[in-house]
Amino acid sequence: MQFLKEEECCAEQQLLPPVSPNGLFFNSSAVSLVILAVFETEEPISLPSSRVVHLLDTRLLPVHPRFSSIIRWEKVAEVNLQDHIKTPVFPEGKSPEFYDRCFQDYFHKISGEKFSEGRPLWEFHLVKYPTLNAAGNVIFKIHHAIGDGYSLMAAMISCFTRSDDPSLPLTFPKNRIRRSSAAHGRAAFLSRALTSAVNTASDMWFSFSKTKFSEDDLSPIRSGDPAVGSRPVSVVTMTFPLDDVKEIKGRLGVTVNDVMTGTIFLGTRLYMQEMDPGSQAAETTAMVLMNTRMLQSYNSIQEMAEPKTTLAWGNHFAFLHITVPKLIGMSDGDELPSRRRALEFVRTTSATIQKKRFSLAISLTAKLLDLYRKLKGHEATASYLYKALKSTSMAVTNMVGPLEQMALADQPVKGMYFVVAGTLHDVFVTIVSYMGQLRVSVVAEKGFIDHDKLKSCIQMAFHHIYESSCH
Repeated sequence: MQFLKEEECCAEQQLLPPVSPNGLFFNSSAVSLVILAVFETEEPISLPSSRVVHLLDTRLLPVHPRFSSIIRWEKVAEVNLQDHIKTPVFPEGKSPEFYDRCFQDYFHKISGEKFSEGRPLWEFHLVKYPTLNAAGNVIFKIHHAIGDGYSLMAAMISCFTRSDDPSLPLTFPKNRIRRSSAAHGRAAFLSRALTSAVNTASDMWFSFSKTKFSEDDLSPIRSGDPAVGSRPVSVVTMTFPLDDVKEIKGRLGVTVNDVMTGTIFLGTRLYMQEMDPGSQAAETTAMVLMNTRMLQSYNSIQEMAEPKTTLAWGNHFAFLHITVPKLIGMSDGDELPSRRRALEFVRTTSATIQKKRFSLAISLTAKLLDLYRKLKGHEATASYLYKALKSTSMAVTNMVGPLEQMALADQPVKGMYFVVAGTLHDVFVTIVSYMGQLRVSVVAEKGFIDHDKLKSCIQMAFHHIYESSCH
């Protein structure tokens, strides 16, 4: 990239779009989150350095000025892309099992490393060794202050093409918003308005009291350690067929997200029960992060840059406090809940999320946070968010991925997942769809969470829900 003259650079800085309030919160002394997206390649990675530089220079940097800006969102004169491309070196001639351990160690290492304040807040890692799951791995590490999952997925899409035909665009599942059946008349309108007002007040009070007064109980998934967020973590992933999830969805009349959130909640309760039978009554709350754009699909970068667009770049989401149902109704001393109780996890979760999704609490919370930021500053608001995060036991978020197979510079991608590092939870679960599969990733505090057992419990929960609903 060419150097900018000083006056051109200053003019460019003035034109940079303002950082969204959530972006400011994520780049504070209280909260600093990083997104790591992993793309597993089908073939050994054979990209020369020059091609990687060209790809990032022509595809990623033009996406948004923040990819060329330092911590204060000042655009740099030149981005030295070699500083952002990392290629680890492991011992040669080892087994996939050996390289799998090397990859896990490397992933944990970079997830805890801080970005240099003198460079734009992103990195591109090429791990050119075969693991148990892939011939190679590509990792995008991006600071959450640059954008949310919607923005960053749109950015990464710009670097990928369709594996079967690069001239065609990648497509994504449509997000169909469930709405209640239409009711007419003044009485129906008043009833809906009253219900909305009651739900909004209830949700606002629950969120406020959870943050200020009533933290979750300590349990096998919540240590209460103030150092959470800076401790080493482990990452495990699991894959579920989307067709099976949709079959459950159709049988129960819920959404795909409801099925997966209910599965995660049930699996978490099974894990808690196995680790400490007395914890089944523990007060456990999940923070569910939801996109507020109500998107139907990902917009192009050009559309996201349009003035006054409702799908603009940045961090546009809200969090909901969802009480994790308690694991009661055990049958005949079995370790698994009854069929009825297992399905209630999904139905209860669905009803709670739908009630909160269409309450005014989401938009009202966002407005109050913005007002608090204007009065107290973003550091004080970030401290409030820190307390909101710390008072809950776990977090869950999801993204929608492409329907077709992607390729990065002719390197086919067989699988993908993402995690959030720096979180203030002992357990953080992410979900992403890709090529008819749902990939669930669990970031768990090392030494406190038995991640293999938690993975097994979530898989067991899905199997039990599937068997109970479809057979």
